Amino acid sequence: MSDKRDLNSTPLLEVSNLSLGFTAGGRTLAAVSGLSFAVAAGETYALLGESGCGKSASALALMRLLPAAGRILGGDVCFEGRELFALPETEMRGVRGGGMAMIFQEPATSLNPVLTVGRQIGEVLARHAGLTGDAAQKRAEKLLAAVGIADPARRLNEYPFQLSGGMKQRVMIAVALAGNPRLLVADEPTTALDVTIQAQILDLLQDLQAEREMGMLLITHDLGVVARMAHRVGVMYAGELVEEAAAADFFATPRHPYTEALFAALPDLSRRGSRLQTIAGQVPTLAAMPAGCRFAPRCPHAWERCRSESPDWSVAGDGHRVRCHLLSEADRRSPVATVVAEAAASTVAASVAAEPVLQVADLKVHFPIRRGILQRTVGHVRAVDGVSLNLTAGRTLALVGESGCGKTTVGKAVLQLLAPTAGSVRLDGREIAGLSRRELRPLRRRMQMVFQDPFASLNPRLTVGEIIAEGMQALLGDARKSAAEMQAAIAALLAQVGLDAGAVDRYPHEFSGGQRQRIAIARALAVQPELLICDEPTSALDVSVQAQILNLLGELQASLGLAYLFITHNFAVVEHLAHEVAVMYLGRIVERGTVEDVLRQPQHPYTKALLSAVPSPKPATGAGGSIIRLPGETPSPSNPPAGCHFHPRCAFATAECRERYPDERALSATRVVRCHLYR
Repeated sequence: MSDKRDLNSTPLLEVSNLSLGFTAGGRTLAAVSGLSFAVAAGETYALLGESGCGKSASALALMRLLPAAGRILGGDVCFEGRELFALPETEMRGVRGGGMAMIFQEPATSLNPVLTVGRQIGEVLARHAGLTGDAAQKRAEKLLAAVGIADPARRLNEYPFQLSGGMKQRVMIAVALAGNPRLLVADEPTTALDVTIQAQILDLLQDLQAEREMGMLLITHDLGVVARMAHRVGVMYAGELVEEAAAADFFATPRHPYTEALFAALPDLSRRGSRLQTIAGQVPTLAAMPAGCRFAPRCPHAWERCRSESPDWSVAGDGHRVRCHLLSEADRRSPVATVVAEAAASTVAASVAAEPVLQVADLKVHFPIRRGILQRTVGHVRAVDGVSLNLTAGRTLALVGESGCGKTTVGKAVLQLLAPTAGSVRLDGREIAGLSRRELRPLRRRMQMVFQDPFASLNPRLTVGEIIAEGMQALLGDARKSAAEMQAAIAALLAQVGLDAGAVDRYPHEFSGGQRQRIAIARALAVQPELLICDEPTSALDVSVQAQILNLLGELQASLGLAYLFITHNFAVVEHLAHEVAVMYLGRIVERGTVEDVLRQPQHPYTKALLSAVPSPKPATGAGGSIIRLPGETPSPSNPPAGCHFHPRCAFATAECRERYPDERALSATRVVRCHLYR
């Protein structure tokens, strides 16, 4: 957690009773109601909550950047003593960028794809600092260097598509800092980043804040990021602030039932074999805001008063306030039981000794690099460069590593969606690498994939029923089933993944992110597979929805004996769901073993760095170890370093590491590592 130094008592930003809404169908629907908070210079105020709670809309309202349908319905925003809603647009342009700046959630869509990095930084410098020409060039170089980008003079002439995700986020920060703002609004600045890049970005923001005494409004749903960065925390639910406290008090004694439920939904190793607590239902839509307490329909402690009367603020401690009736009637609180799964996936021990469902040996996937008029092959991108793994029924193998290391390519090559360059892939002992499409067709139903983005992988033109039936008819030969039989089969699948039968006739866009992921899982299960490859299925989900999906996957594995190849960079999910872990770096597995071995006592320097960078949502009880900061970026797979691929970023590299790739070394019956440090 960040240093809790004494902060300036005078607020830099003060928000009072802010209300905003969106027009739809001739009426205005309230999205945020009565939001009040303050941010001091040098302070980080975290706004926490699920998607749809109004966090990002509130941030856009502060800067008067709401979309055309947005409306400010009331309240005041005071920045450095100036009422922002009263300023004319000409003066507001000076506040944006010069006084307040925003880092948007997705830099790839926020940066202009047809302008160079230098041009985009230069626009801010010209508007807010009056710099052009050589002076702007030198200042832009200093900004890129300040955010940790090597060779800034060259990067200024590059376009966003030429940069990695972490570098694009750094450029976004440089653009925001170009106007020397006093307040930085960071909207989910690390959501889609790997833990190592996330650690670098958070370090950078903390250093810049300390150097410039900036205030920061941090919008996130990641409790680990909040624990590391925030001085104070405000929890939003359905457009209202429901709890506010200093960070230390917030993590020590969360008081609102919604906050408690968010903490209970977090996966960790201590809950292996049990169901994670979930929050029933969903955040209410703008058109269906409940009367009384907005959390009442999902709260296990709610009673009549909660459903009819909106709670006022109650004081729970020094600087700790909560909007909940329970503080005045604490005797009504009853503990929420955690339901233990009847047959946890971790109890499927008999399958360990069984014949593997999947055997992968020395798998390679190389993509040719072609140039010139004749498109001659001048090199190869070694996306996967010799991966071996085994997976048995009823077990989960997690494949972890930074973006670009080849995890997803392994999954697609296993399914033969990409043709392997070399190596063996055996399904139930049968070699499937190199089979023709016709030969693969009867095997397709036995191995399925759940993709990272369900919205992109589900056909928007088909209803849910048609999406599920499509695979059954193509791979199971169920086209001859009667309409009634098909409907019954689809309804049973939807029930299996926790969806109502009424979802059959609806389209993907009518569902939430968690529900769409359930539909994707139902589609995969429709053909009765033995192997399920899950590619980051929870990466963009709130913790409450993530808990629902993890519970579902655990139940399905326990009841059906499915084997999971789980591709992720979320180590909390790995701890809860997986049995074994394989750590990938630049197309190769560098460490492999049981979850307890690898996550509790990592041996490879890369694994240690990954785990050290994971922000803990329990700052008071965390390990307290220092973060291992890896220098530079992951090398290109088209030109990997000689010797051990990790040696340019490794603090323990020797001459041998620079000359020869390490052989596989067995440290125990369940642990294998590729590192010259172990003989």
